[in-house]
Amino acid sequence: MTERESAGAARARRWLERSWRPVALLAACLLAWQLITATGLVAPYLVPSPGATLSVFAAKWSYLGEHTWVTSYETLLGFLIAAVLGVLAAVLMVYSPTVERTLYPILLFAQVIPKIAIAPLFVVWLGFGLEPKVLVAVLIAFFPVVISMVTGLKSVSAEMLELAATMGGGPVKTFVKIRFPAALPQLFAGLKVAVTLAVTGAVVGEFVGANEGLGYVILQANGNLDTPMLFAGLILMSMIGVVLFVLLEAAEALLLPWHVSRHTTTVTTL
Repeated sequence: MTERESAGAARARRWLERSWRPVALLAACLLAWQLITATGLVAPYLVPSPGATLSVFAAKWSYLGEHTWVTSYETLLGFLIAAVLGVLAAVLMVYSPTVERTLYPILLFAQVIPKIAIAPLFVVWLGFGLEPKVLVAVLIAFFPVVISMVTGLKSVSAEMLELAATMGGGPVKTFVKIRFPAALPQLFAGLKVAVTLAVTGAVVGEFVGANEGLGYVILQANGNLDTPMLFAGLILMSMIGVVLFVLLEAAEALLLPWHVSRHTTTVTTL
């Protein structure tokens, strides 16, 4: 076996070791779902069987795919805007104590406001189009990005910054070479939280006022007591968050192979 084949086999074994537990848990959940519905413990109009839900996917795949794309687009756009604005706000807060003292209380105040309570205002102001859904997604995803980035930028040791200054590194070069790379692990942690919240934000915006998207599908199914369609919408909504989370995990593994969080071995003390 060549060195490349050996490395590929090792990666496959690691992937199987990481994957079999969640796959087994998912299979157990599906089996429990099937048993509960098959034995009649719960009425079908309350919880549909896995087969009924799968039949909805098969019969309405075009309809569901169209609305899934709408929610995915709203989620991704809101997440990207929140990520860019969050990083910029964090940099300003770290490099300017005045900005931090001014901006941080406002961000905290905006975060504790229930977004579902103010989402109807966005519909009144912006209409029933794309903008209110993206805005709700941005507001929900923004705070984790800011907090994680601020924490990462402040985690650089003073000795490292002093060393960079003595070697002639200016603020820009120090940020690019030291501060930003050191903040990436914390930033990715915040991004992974933010991307799942962005899905919630987009769907909340669709709940308030929309004629497309998975939130609209779920509301219509709920109103018609179509629980198989409702479950299909919920599953697709979850899949959007899972796929985006996995993509961020892959980007983190690619950009931060050196970080301790990427190591598979752990040390446990008793």
